[in-house]
Amino acid sequence: MAAESTPLALPVLPLDDEVVLPGMVVPLDLNDTDVRAAVEAAQAAARNEPGKPRVLLVPRIDGTYAGTGVLGTVEQVGRLADGDPGALIRGRGRVKIGAGTTGPGRALWVEGTRIDEQVPEPLPGHVGELVKEYKALATTWLKKRGAWQVVDRVQAIDDVSALADNSGYSPFLSIEEKVELLETSDPVARLKLATQQLRDHLAEQDVAETIAKDVQEGVDKQQREFLLRRQLEAVRKELRELNGEKEGEESDDYRARVEAADLPENVREAALKEVEKLERSSDQSPEGSWIRTWLDTVLELPWNERTEDAYDIQGAKGVLDAEHAGLEDVKERITEYLAVRKRRGERGLGVVGGRRGGAVLALVGPPGVGKTSLGESVAHAMGRKFVRVALGGVRDEAEIRGHRRTYVGALPGRIVRAIREAGSMNPVVLLDEIDKVGSDFRGDPAAALLEVLDPAQNHTFRDHYLEVELDLSDVVFLATANVLEAIPEALLDRMELVRLDGYTEDEKVVIARDHLLPRQLERAGLDKDEVVLEEGALRKLAGEYTREAGVRTLERSIARLLRKVAAQHELGERELPFTIGEGELRGLIGRPHHVPESAQDPAERRTAVPGVATGLAVTGAGGDVLFVEASLADPETGAAGLTLTGQLGDVMKESAQIALSFLRSHGAELELPVGDLKDRGVHIHFPAGAVPKDGPSAGVTMTTALASLLSGRLVRTDVAMTGEVSLTGRVLPIGGVKQKLLAAHRAGVTTVVIPKRNEADLDDVPAEVLDKLDVHAVTDVRQVLELALAPATSGAAPGVPVAA
Repeated sequence: MAAESTPLALPVLPLDDEVVLPGMVVPLDLNDTDVRAAVEAAQAAARNEPGKPRVLLVPRIDGTYAGTGVLGTVEQVGRLADGDPGALIRGRGRVKIGAGTTGPGRALWVEGTRIDEQVPEPLPGHVGELVKEYKALATTWLKKRGAWQVVDRVQAIDDVSALADNSGYSPFLSIEEKVELLETSDPVARLKLATQQLRDHLAEQDVAETIAKDVQEGVDKQQREFLLRRQLEAVRKELRELNGEKEGEESDDYRARVEAADLPENVREAALKEVEKLERSSDQSPEGSWIRTWLDTVLELPWNERTEDAYDIQGAKGVLDAEHAGLEDVKERITEYLAVRKRRGERGLGVVGGRRGGAVLALVGPPGVGKTSLGESVAHAMGRKFVRVALGGVRDEAEIRGHRRTYVGALPGRIVRAIREAGSMNPVVLLDEIDKVGSDFRGDPAAALLEVLDPAQNHTFRDHYLEVELDLSDVVFLATANVLEAIPEALLDRMELVRLDGYTEDEKVVIARDHLLPRQLERAGLDKDEVVLEEGALRKLAGEYTREAGVRTLERSIARLLRKVAAQHELGERELPFTIGEGELRGLIGRPHHVPESAQDPAERRTAVPGVATGLAVTGAGGDVLFVEASLADPETGAAGLTLTGQLGDVMKESAQIALSFLRSHGAELELPVGDLKDRGVHIHFPAGAVPKDGPSAGVTMTTALASLLSGRLVRTDVAMTGEVSLTGRVLPIGGVKQKLLAAHRAGVTTVVIPKRNEADLDDVPAEVLDKLDVHAVTDVRQVLELALAPATSGAAPGVPVAA
């Protein structure tokens, strides 16, 4: 409660930007005119009255006086600590300011009414709790400031009004907050206000202390790191001096390295931007390590390094001929490429439309024909660097185009890594086993290769990791594959297809004599004069011990021969030098594994009984012979219908149905007992049942086997055939003629039947193979039967079952 008392007449002592509350003792400078006038007026009035001189302390903010002042008594007049005259004034109580009045001296006199502040005794419970809270907060604040001597004085104050006015000493209160305390006459309300102000200040102080602590810890850590780095730099400097290295060999200055590097303009700009990011980032930032790795990768790439092509066309052709026998198509294509490059260079057309004259060749053929080693020979012939990229089993698209830099462990793609490994922007890059590329949830690497292998796009190839354009138009890409059908059509369309269909027996002998034998002699630790392998032995190795499109098994057989001779010499069982002829092969490596049908006893041949015909097929390992067996079930025990075995595909099953339908409809014309086909079950079997087979080219072979079975006439041993058959008996064209003729030649077949419309494919078959084969081009299946079926013998009976 606050009550007003008798009016007072007091001189005004204005306080600019300062507030004095009751109970406070403040020194005032008498050099201030208003202070001196008020003190002198109070002293003059006190001469006629008992007690100390009294003044009215009123806050004056921006020239405006507050409505409430404080009655103050002048305790002492003297000199301040700095020697200036001053007065010590104590606040006694609140005064409500009234109208102006007159008085002695130059001061402003006003009338005021004393406000008496009363608090009921004893204190209500909530007021007592408020007092305790204020004292606790004030004690906390004073202890933080180290003002221990003031703590006891605050704890000794029991009066609510005096306790609230004690906040006037708080330096953190603003003038407005102190004026609010002054004008709050109710002691309890004033104590609540002072408590809230003190509570807010302590909360702000806690936040400030937390921030200051964090900042200090960060500064200490930076200072510690700076000190350690300086020490590390000093240690490195000492180590460089001990090792005799120059001061400038430290490679941490990426800006200097970028500016000194011979980079294309767009790459230089991108690199300098990354350098600026690196300079702005802290050493602890993970982005810094990403940027350093990226810059290292960019600086390691040979942006302007190119090897000069060897434009000696004759010399390049000689290198290809010396390192690979056969493969004329590939050699011719490389020779054409070099000739065109040479002419473009002579006419100043090296770069047209931002692109150079790169080449993309797809070498497709069975294993062991030299596709991979051909890449090295091409690079050798052109005088370029060679690098091989193995794509077998690659399933992640990022392996081709690179990872985004934000990923942990990000790397550029295999194409960029190949360029970096080669150290040249125009190497020969061999994309090995491109048909073995897979796809899953991580993307399709074959689709990522579309831009790499497109001559119209790869001069601006962008790797996801580098994110700068890379010119691949001068790179010679060679892709190898075993199966053409496994290469996506869109990817195959961007490459120039070159088929490697396998070697003839003569080519194998030349390869073995000139390449395989010298290499294996060296690996076996033998001199070329110590073991001589006759050409007849090589021919027998190629023809009877190995039957393949390539020469890998042939090389293994030669290695096995030489190991046997070397071991026998070390055991003292054989003297060197030693010549290996045809007669020595069996004693060294055993019997032949692939004896031609024509070389076997007539009774042991597969075609020694009716119902067996020899066909030709193409597999992933090249061409091969394929036997077809047919039998008729006993009418009493077997069910009618067609049975097919041998893991056949849908197309081949349909070909069997077509062959059976043709014979049923034209059997009388061919003088065949077609009645057996209606009443007895027909079984067609393809041996090697574990191998899947499909395709239409066995149609004429199945027709011939059924015709042989029904007529009782044997199929000639020396005849093999291929071709699709129609319901009318027409022989339709098929693929893989060259591979099939090479397989027939390897198997000892002398007569081959092919469709008439495949005659153009004979131009691709080597002349030495055609000279040893009697090739018949037919248009109708009747011609096939006339050629393939042997004349009827008196002992043969139609419809003889054949065991599959």
